Amino acid sequence: MNLIKSTATVSFFTLLSRISGFLRDVLFTRFFGVSPMTDAFVVAFKIPNFMRRLFAEGSFTLAFIPVLNEVKAKHDKAYLQAFINHVFGCLLAVLLVVVGLFELIAPGVIAIFGVGFLDDKPVFDQAVKMLQIMLPYLLFISLVSFSAGILNSFGKFAIAAATPIMLNVVLIGVMLTARDYFTIPVEVMAWGVLLAGLSQLLMQIPALIRLGVLPKPVIKFNDPEVKKVMTLMVPTLIGSSAAQINLLVDTALATMLPLQGSPTYLYLTDRLVEFPLGLFGIAISTVILPKLSASFADLDQDDYQKTLQWAMSLAMIIALPSAVGLFVLAEPVIITLFVYGEFTVQNAAFTSYSLMVFMFGLPAFVANKVLLPAFYSRKDTKTPVKIALKAMAINVVLNFAFVALLYHYNVVSLHVGLAMAGVSSAWLQCFWLYRKLRVTEVIIQPLVTIGFLFKVGLALLLMVLAIKGVGRYMPQWQELTAIMRFINLMIIISVGALTYFIAMWSMGMQRKVTWK
Repeated sequence: MNLIKSTATVSFFTLLSRISGFLRDVLFTRFFGVSPMTDAFVVAFKIPNFMRRLFAEGSFTLAFIPVLNEVKAKHDKAYLQAFINHVFGCLLAVLLVVVGLFELIAPGVIAIFGVGFLDDKPVFDQAVKMLQIMLPYLLFISLVSFSAGILNSFGKFAIAAATPIMLNVVLIGVMLTARDYFTIPVEVMAWGVLLAGLSQLLMQIPALIRLGVLPKPVIKFNDPEVKKVMTLMVPTLIGSSAAQINLLVDTALATMLPLQGSPTYLYLTDRLVEFPLGLFGIAISTVILPKLSASFADLDQDDYQKTLQWAMSLAMIIALPSAVGLFVLAEPVIITLFVYGEFTVQNAAFTSYSLMVFMFGLPAFVANKVLLPAFYSRKDTKTPVKIALKAMAINVVLNFAFVALLYHYNVVSLHVGLAMAGVSSAWLQCFWLYRKLRVTEVIIQPLVTIGFLFKVGLALLLMVLAIKGVGRYMPQWQELTAIMRFINLMIIISVGALTYFIAMWSMGMQRKVTWK
C-alpha cells in the first residue's frame, strides 16, 4: 500500500468536503445568523451526529476493519461475503431499534442536552421536531461508514472520502431553494440532513457492486466473526461515547450560558477545527489503520514502527503550522467566511476567541488520531477506553472550573471556558496514550525527535514573521468586500505557507514524508 498516495487521495477529497462545508456554513450564517432557533438546530444535529460517531466512525469501524482484514487474509471470497452480509444484517437491526427508540424519547433527549431551552417552549419544541426529522440520518450514515470500511479495506479510499461532500451539496441546495417554504427557515436544514444521508448511502453502492461485495442483510448474531466484532466493539463503544459525551456536555452547558448564540459559536469553531483535523489527522488515521493491522498480522515489527513514525511526523508537519496559522489569523478567517447578512462582526469576535483557544489543542487532537490506531490494529480496545473515560471525567470537571473562573473575572464569552477544558483533556489523553504505548513497548523509539521539533519550530517562527509582515499592510477586514477579503486572506496564507515549506525544505524535512 502506498501510504503517501492513499493519504493524498483521502486528503484531496476531504479538502473538497471541507471547502464545500465552509460554503455551507457561510450560507448558514448568512441566511439564519445567530438566534435561539439556530442554536436549536445545532443542538438537535449534535445528537444524531453523536450517534453516528458512536456507531459508525467510532466503535463499529474500529472493531470491524481489523476483523475484516483478518477474514480477507485467512478465508475465501464466499466466507468474506457471508461475513459482510451477517455484519450488515446485525448492524441494520440494531440501528432500526436505536432510531425507533430515540424517536420516542426525543423530548427527553433535548431536555437533557438542550437544558437551556426548557425555559423557551417554542425553541424547545422546534429542537425536538428537528431532532425527530434527522434521526433516520443515523441509520443511513452508519451504513455509509460500514460500506466505507469495506472499500477502505480493499484500498479504495476515493469514494469513501468523497461521500461527505454530498452532505454539503444537499444542504447548500436546500438552503438556496427551499428555506422560504418554512415558517421557521432553519428547519429546512433538518430535512436536508435526512436527504443527504440517503444520498450518501446511494453513492457507495456502485463501488461495492464493482468489487463484488454488495452486502445483503442476514441477521446472524451467533456468527463467530460477528461475535468477534461485537466483542471488540463493546470497549470501543465506551471509549467513543466518552469523547462524544464530552461534546454533548459542552453543548448542553453552552445552552445554559448567558451569552446568546454560545452553541452556534462553538459549532462554527468546531467546523474550523475539523478542517485541518479531517484533512490530515483523520485522513492519516484512516490510511494507517489497515496498514498497521496488516503489519501486526504479519509480525512485521519494523514496518509497524516505521508506519507510526511516518504518520506522526507527517501529522505534526501539517498540524503545527495549521494551529499557529489559525491562531494568528482567527478573526480575519472568521470575518472572511461568515460576516455577511445576519452574522455580525461581534459574532465573529466571539467565535474567534474559542477558535484561538482550540488551536492550542489541535496538535493533540491530530496526535490522538495517529496513536489510537496503534491500539486498535492490535485489537487492544480496552486501554483507549480507560484513557478516554479519564479524559472525559477531567473534561467535565474542567468545564465547570474554567467557566466559573471566567465568570469570576466578568468575562462575557464564557463558552471559551468550554474550549479551554476540551484542549486540556485532549493533551492529557495524548500524554496517556503515548506513555502507555512506550511502557508496553509497542513504540520502541520516539515518534518525533527533539531535533525534528526544533526545526519545525524554527520554520513556524519564520512563518509567523512573514504573516505579521504582510498583515501590516492590510486594511481592516470588515471594511473590505467579500472578494477582497478572500484575496487578501489568500495572499497572507500563501506567503505564510510558502515561507514555512521553504524553511522546512531547506532543512531537509521532506525526507520525513517520503518513506513510502
